[in-house]
Amino acid sequence: MTVPAHALNDGTRLPGLGLGTYPMDDAEAESAVAGALDIGYRLIDTATNYRNETGTGRGIARSSVPREEIVVTTKLPGRDHGYEQTLASFEGSRQRLGLEYVDLYLIHWPLPRVDRYVTSWRAMIKLRDEGLVRSIGVSNFTESHIERLESETGVLPSVNQIEMHPLLPQEALRAFHRARGIATESWSPLGRGSALLDDPAITAVAKTHDVTPAQAVLRWHTQLGAVPIPKSSDPGRQRDNLDVFGFELTPDELASIAHRPRHRLGGDPERHEEF
Repeated sequence: MTVPAHALNDGTRLPGLGLGTYPMDDAEAESAVAGALDIGYRLIDTATNYRNETGTGRGIARSSVPREEIVVTTKLPGRDHGYEQTLASFEGSRQRLGLEYVDLYLIHWPLPRVDRYVTSWRAMIKLRDEGLVRSIGVSNFTESHIERLESETGVLPSVNQIEMHPLLPQEALRAFHRARGIATESWSPLGRGSALLDDPAITAVAKTHDVTPAQAVLRWHTQLGAVPIPKSSDPGRQRDNLDVFGFELTPDELASIAHRPRHRLGGDPERHEEF
């Protein structure tokens, strides 16, 4: 299956759909990542706090896909905010992954009360300039957090990975990203822990296109220009999740999928703290 790619503001490219690995352990991540790469995935998402970087790296090593074709993402945990701490934390991630470089490195949460995300960002710029990271970005950042990064360092993130699904379409933040050339990645794209996929409007759209409700929702993400990263260790579901580029939703169908009350399933970036 061919997956389209997005051009990032730093000249690199990001596949239009990826594999999430939370909350897999190392053994599950190794198997899931190796299988997903063989199916056609080229974007793999992990994090220090997922505790599966070692398994993710083993899955990449097991695959026959050339390393240069794979975009590997990991994330800086809150406990390691700070300049030297970020450099050391990244090296730990790189060693666990068993890679010479990481394609995309993200600050996992801004932790505004701690107020060290700008310092961490300066360290990430250094990692990028040294070639240890191809692209740098953030996760769960708001417009004001990103504006501060730009005003204090002159460098915008290439990606902001945010909670996004039909219960939280993130219209304003996506518009801000578009204006700044920042790619939007969607975590929890299928509304994990909710009954989203049983919603009558979504099942109706899925039936119209002879696809699963999950495929309909993932197509909603891609047509909005976002990059969803659904988690699955099941080969059949992995294949279905990737197979969402062969049909087109109408404007009315896009609206019906997101026509529901808005609410978060995860933490509020202004207050959530995860170390």
